[in-house]
Amino acid sequence: MNLFNIKSKIVLVTGGCGVLGGGIAKYLLEEGAIVVLLHYKEKPLVETVEGFKSISEHVDGFVCDVTKEESIQKASHAIIKKYGRIDVLINAAGGNMPGATIAPSQTIFDVGIDDFKKVVDLNLFGSILPSIVFGKEMAKNKSGVILNVSSMAAQRAITRVVGYSASKAAIDNFTKWMSVELALKYGDGLRVNAIAPGFFIGNQNRDLLIDKETGNYTDRGNTIIQNTPMKRFGEADELNGAVHYLCSDASKFVTGIVVPVDGGFSAFSGV
Repeated sequence: MNLFNIKSKIVLVTGGCGVLGGGIAKYLLEEGAIVVLLHYKEKPLVETVEGFKSISEHVDGFVCDVTKEESIQKASHAIIKKYGRIDVLINAAGGNMPGATIAPSQTIFDVGIDDFKKVVDLNLFGSILPSIVFGKEMAKNKSGVILNVSSMAAQRAITRVVGYSASKAAIDNFTKWMSVELALKYGDGLRVNAIAPGFFIGNQNRDLLIDKETGNYTDRGNTIIQNTPMKRFGEADELNGAVHYLCSDASKFVTGIVVPVDGGFSAFSGV
């Protein structure tokens, strides 16, 4: 028996057109899963699905706004009608907004509360709502895996990103809470875990970490490297092993955990 076999599993990936969600989706397709991308805009969704068809024909997409329950319900009905079940939900949708961050010249009193709420809505409720709607379908079969995406900002006071940090800290708690709730009331076939990526250079944080003109690390980038024992930023594909493990039967007795994939950042005291 291959404990890591995920072939033919129906895997939903929210934020499937993003760097994180798209990278995970690509890997799972290569491993034989049936991947269903969820994204709130139709055009990039269609383009991403078409692009992935060169990897596998077992890719699909549904327009879905993860912050709106009605939109998720609509997608859920369509997915169940077409595939009959949901094996895995990966909540990869997320992001940040300038108004919910604090510039070096600002203080906490300058934060934009409306933007703060929007960031929490996307990062927290954008995982809670899909977990409840799609998780209900899993509960009917007493089988399924929910995988959330946390952050180094959940456990540490990472400067500037106050809105993002608050929402990701709540993701950690919700992951544990949902894992207990499902296991107690629906049995050991339902599991909820999370990964906590360390620092990866993507479109949203590139300018914060790398100087456009010189190509060198910014002061913030250097600070991160100094506090990462492996002394480098992560590569997107380095998340795939942890994701694969948590989606497969290799982790069938694992629930309620948050797995750091961070080059040792969360273990390092800085001393």
